[in-house]
Amino acid sequence: MPTYEYACKSCGEHIEVVQSFTDDPLTECPRCHGELRKVFGNVGIAFKGSGFYKNDSRAKTSSAKPAGTPAGESTTSSTPPTPSESTAPKESATPATPAAPAPTTP
Repeated sequence: MPTYEYACKSCGEHIEVVQSFTDDPLTECPRCHGELRKVFGNVGIAFKGSGFYKNDSRAKTSSAKPAGTPAGESTTSSTPPTPSESTAPKESATPATPAAPAPTTP
């Protein structure tokens, strides 16, 4: 069950109460019987990095043009391609061996 923090508007008393989601919020201070308000703190989770936004999971295509680019104009990117986007052939760790010649039939 979650813990909620309340602050009294009259005396400034801060209290923490473990309540169910279905419980009604507290309205009266147990110390001075003044009005209570809920205190909202920082969220306990933070999303950092890529993959949390709708456009992070889409594949990037080279034929797509950004909105507002007239047809016929080319677009250039100021960021270098990532290794997965590179078109250079990848080198193998083992050297390639020549293939045996195919047998000929008379």
